[in-house]
Amino acid sequence: MIDITLPDGSVRKYERGVTALEIAQSISEGLARNVLSAKVNDQVIDATRPINENAKVQLLTWNDQEGKATMWHSSAHLMAEAVENLYPGVKFGIGPDIENGFYYDIDFGEYTISDSDFKKIEDKMLEFAREKQTFQREEVSKKDALKYFNEKGDEYKLELINELEDGEITFYKSGDFVDLCRGPHLPDTSPIKAVKVLSLAGAYWRGNENRKQLTRLYGITFPKKKELDEYLVRLEEAKKRDHRKIGKELELFTFSQNVGQGLPLWLPNGAIIRERLEQFLKKVQKDAGYLPVISPHIGNVNLYKTSGHYDKYGSDSFQPIKTPIEGEEFFLKPMNCPHHCEIYKSRPVSYKDLPLRLAEFGTVYRYEQSGELHGLTRVRGFTQDDAHIFCTPDQVKDEFKGVMAIVMKIFKALDFKDFIVQISLRDKEDKTKYIGSDENWDKAEQAIMEVAEESGLDTIVEYGEAAFYGPKMDFMVKDALGRKWQLGTIQVDYNLPERFELEYTGSDNEKHRPVMIHRAPFGSMERFVAVLIEHTSGKFPLWLTPEQAIILPISEKYQKYAEKVLKFLNNSEIRAQIDDRSEKTGRKIRDAELKRIPFMLIVGEKEEESNTVSVRQQGTGDLGTFELQAFADLIHKEVEKATENNN
Repeated sequence: MIDITLPDGSVRKYERGVTALEIAQSISEGLARNVLSAKVNDQVIDATRPINENAKVQLLTWNDQEGKATMWHSSAHLMAEAVENLYPGVKFGIGPDIENGFYYDIDFGEYTISDSDFKKIEDKMLEFAREKQTFQREEVSKKDALKYFNEKGDEYKLELINELEDGEITFYKSGDFVDLCRGPHLPDTSPIKAVKVLSLAGAYWRGNENRKQLTRLYGITFPKKKELDEYLVRLEEAKKRDHRKIGKELELFTFSQNVGQGLPLWLPNGAIIRERLEQFLKKVQKDAGYLPVISPHIGNVNLYKTSGHYDKYGSDSFQPIKTPIEGEEFFLKPMNCPHHCEIYKSRPVSYKDLPLRLAEFGTVYRYEQSGELHGLTRVRGFTQDDAHIFCTPDQVKDEFKGVMAIVMKIFKALDFKDFIVQISLRDKEDKTKYIGSDENWDKAEQAIMEVAEESGLDTIVEYGEAAFYGPKMDFMVKDALGRKWQLGTIQVDYNLPERFELEYTGSDNEKHRPVMIHRAPFGSMERFVAVLIEHTSGKFPLWLTPEQAIILPISEKYQKYAEKVLKFLNNSEIRAQIDDRSEKTGRKIRDAELKRIPFMLIVGEKEEESNTVSVRQQGTGDLGTFELQAFADLIHKEVEKATENNN
């Protein structure tokens, strides 16, 4: 017999070899019908896999993210089975679950596929799902795995198998479809009740632009049709809120092939939003004791070899910049932190100087694959609201809490109410992708865990998601559509101070290593603005919007009065413009509404005589007639209310 500990702490005894599905059946048949997979000693496995030792077991359903992931991974296999049935001879790359659904990279060969084919793929998937096909796991030798896919003629699977060790290869079979996969999967296909093939895109094999381009087929499934219908409504709303679409409508940013892919050009309206965000954070930082610094956009390659970025980011960086001097090379900087380490080293530091908080809106560069670029959310040049805090070990927790307070101010000012705090730690098994000693990692991870506990935050812990030099706390914001975005981040780093040999003189007059805290509350300005656009649908908070008001003279006769109103507003630090087009006032109002301008000020004979404006509010309608100072007071009061207690 073995002991099974359930999430409520209760312990039940079962015979060795029991499955999670059988455990669920022993509790209730209703629960068993809803089990999709199981977490056994923190590892997600098939609900039908035998458990042979004492274990902590969590039964995963659709209500758990890991349960959804299992269903969507299984759905990727189901889609591949349907595609293979409809298009014999196609070849398959990889087919993982993603945050919302799944995809499969497929080589369709001579077949041509378009969105007109989606319906027949969906119908075939539902046909197979109703057959209640079981997912059968089989451990396969490397020799047999190669033999199977050699006979099938699938070079993509052969390439993947050749990278695996004998003894770690598993196949999964559902219906007539067999795939190389480590799992986990559903017990059978019956939970899949609603199916939608969403889109297709090109995707280079292994993300390499020099390899063949496959067709990436995206899909999503649900256990109820109602949930699919609700998701599709949200998807349509997301299309309306797409930051690329709204960014074009509001003239916020653009891209140019002449400048280069993934290198955004900020237009005046977008630049105003960026500047307002920067001004907001700069004031918060100044009040919190941060000092501004500026570093160049490039650095000697040896700088990044010292920091470790050369090894970790080398393949994702732009090619080195060579100079006329033999052997001299520079890199476009992938991170600001090595530069800030050198600023720290520029003069002797005493413990009395710590904590030292250096802040910079620094632009960095990464050579993202062209297929991965997406508007402002994935670019090749982006600006981080970067700061690095150098402190003593006993200051780490207080400094960490101070950064968390700044993140909370930003979220409050921008009405991000729904967020998850994720603690990202090292992979428990594979430590090859990290730098530094186990001792330093243990200290850094312990500090973050203690701060989270003392702050009373609800957190989730993800292993393997740490930065290469240290663990971190990420703030995952949910937008108005319920989508998660990783924005603010705080990282504890004992390693870069060692690599750069940073020191301070302690009260004992001895040399000591500082601890380094990396933080970026916005993350990158580009990504943050993109998320903000989609969260607000372009209706920015009044304090942030590029144009707070637009003046609409009802005819040319009132142009001079409109200019007088504009001058008053500008002197009152209110951002406004005049729409002096020879259009009817109703058309001007509609256009201002489409541009999401918060206030429209209509001026004509009556307003000129009384030195007033007739005010309409975007989305609300007519507010009546205001004296100029009264309208200015209204704007200032609204802005103050939105940002109170944040500065």
